[in-house]
Amino acid sequence: MTVEEYNDCVKKFADNVFRFVLKNVQDEEKAADIVQDTYEKMWKHHKSVHPEKGKSYLFSTAYHTLIDYVRREKHAVRIEDADLKNYAHNRQYSDLQEILHKAIKQLPDDQKMVLMLRDYEGYSYQEIGEITGLSESQVKVYIYRARVFLRKYIGKMEVVI
Repeated sequence: MTVEEYNDCVKKFADNVFRFVLKNVQDEEKAADIVQDTYEKMWKHHKSVHPEKGKSYLFSTAYHTLIDYVRREKHAVRIEDADLKNYAHNRQYSDLQEILHKAIKQLPDDQKMVLMLRDYEGYSYQEIGEITGLSESQVKVYIYRARVFLRKYIGKMEVVI
């Protein structure tokens, strides 16, 4: 990858990478730091990156940098070990987006990231697997578990609306 191709990659995907990281860390300054670290890592290896693989390399690097950050910040809680009754609610509320964001924050980090890549960024299972280093079947399992948790957390639509 040449310097011009690197700069084009940065211009094309900067917003998408930042949005992906921000959705996971919920802090603009931390997200900006992670994205900057990602671009620094890409710059260090820009000669070995093929231009057509720039987007995939960029998101893979951002994903792994994000994972490193999350591991340093907190310990993940597995959804299988959690008592879902503690996370569910039954009060009426009309802001579905706010409820959804609260529910997403409670997902384990791996599930949250693959769900974000799939539903917010629109990547295929195969692309998510390449970005995260997971197998395609593991990506599907994580997305399924995340969606089951979200369904249980949100509950019936009549309660939300």
